[in-house]
Amino acid sequence: MNLESRLSRGIALPPGRMITSDEGDGDLQPLWLSDDPTSVELWSRLRAEHATSGLWPLLLDALDPHDEDFRPWGCGELWPERMSSPAEHRPEALLARWWQDYTTVDEDDDQLTADERVAVTAPFGQTWPGPAPTLTSSPHAEQIADQFARAFLTQNPHARLGLVDAPRGADALATVGWMGPVNYDNDTAAFAAVVRDWEDRFGVRVVGVGFSTLHLSVATPPRRLEDALPVAAEHFAFCPDTIWQGAHPDLASYAQDLIDLNRWEFWWD
Repeated sequence: MNLESRLSRGIALPPGRMITSDEGDGDLQPLWLSDDPTSVELWSRLRAEHATSGLWPLLLDALDPHDEDFRPWGCGELWPERMSSPAEHRPEALLARWWQDYTTVDEDDDQLTADERVAVTAPFGQTWPGPAPTLTSSPHAEQIADQFARAFLTQNPHARLGLVDAPRGADALATVGWMGPVNYDNDTAAFAAVVRDWEDRFGVRVVGVGFSTLHLSVATPPRRLEDALPVAAEHFAFCPDTIWQGAHPDLASYAQDLIDLNRWEFWWD
């Protein structure tokens, strides 16, 4: 069953439209987009109905929310046919490979010296620490997602509702053809595979997506620095701009802020 077929099953929605992807012959429509900004009550209801509707709701922000194109969503800058399946990727292997790529010094094209690059990923340096241990699961993942959705809409009042035919939030990123991390990898399914793993290990839920940003709620964040450090390493491998262009000089500083934090937010340059 495709997205349009699911939408025809009597789901109560505000005015909106199907979005046609730029890709292919113009017959692929991976997204339904509301015409106007949405509410947390609607997002929460649709998220709760996902098990029966098969539609994952996304709070969508745009490169310029005042632009009528509402890029990338409103103008169809989406490339679903380019994406593989998240199930084809091993999250641990992806993170280890990305870590190696981002900690290796390229003497011909490198903005950081070897010492500076190693300092950024302190205390691990160039050594991949392995995946963070799974923490005790929380039964409140959906409630925390709703709370974060409210906070997200407070900060992004122009965000619109998007619906994607996907079995889980992580898969929606690839299914819709989002290209946010394209400067690092043009197959979003690889990133979706890691988010899938975080859904299982940390009670993560995909809440908001922007032009090149990703906003996740987290039901089971690390509670101690020793638990937060390997999580920070995963975040760096997943999105190195979190550290390279963020407010933290190194992983140890970033990890401190992850303690008890119920949201993870990423931005790719």
